[in-house]
Amino acid sequence: MHRTKIDTMTFVDKISLAILASGSGSNAEKIIQYFESHTRISVELVATNNPQAGIIPRAKNLGHEVHIFDPRREELEMLELLQSKNIEVIILAGYLKMIPQSWIEAYPDRILNIHPALLPHYGGKGMYGSHIHKQVFENKEKYSGITIHLVNAKYDEGQHLFQIATQINQCNTAEEIANKVLTLEHYYYPRVIDFFLDQKMNFLP
Repeated sequence: MHRTKIDTMTFVDKISLAILASGSGSNAEKIIQYFESHTRISVELVATNNPQAGIIPRAKNLGHEVHIFDPRREELEMLELLQSKNIEVIILAGYLKMIPQSWIEAYPDRILNIHPALLPHYGGKGMYGSHIHKQVFENKEKYSGITIHLVNAKYDEGQHLFQIATQINQCNTAEEIANKVLTLEHYYYPRVIDFFLDQKMNFLP
């Protein structure tokens, strides 16, 4: 069934997730593993815009083929693919491009992202991964952490679903900060996805 907007969600079987990643894919890997035997949620699509992305071998090792889409027609191709697979929720796991407005309109409050800092600090265009940790370290921050949020039309400005901080004043390098924050990402992201879907969606018994 062709859909242009996911307004309400009533699930008879499992909720179908799509994971989009551009980089190493460690968060995507943890999410796939977490939901492997879940009774209500399943990962039905893994996709990337980077043919060299680390998510490709990670996902294949877990039995998931990875769709590599053409960046030149990314917006239309991905929207068609998402809808053809009846994807209900999109999970961004290190996906480094602005989400097209057409996706946001088709999946309102159904796109989640994780940011490796305590938003609204260290957010915005170009602020991702090592760039964030380097600035946090150079600014001698005492705390960093993660923010899991809904995606809207502006970088890192969607509604916050979850934040947690970790003390970093004992870290001697930006890489040490990155490692501490990544540990939080791996543990909390799949669990927040699970909680969000359980609490916010309209399930049938």
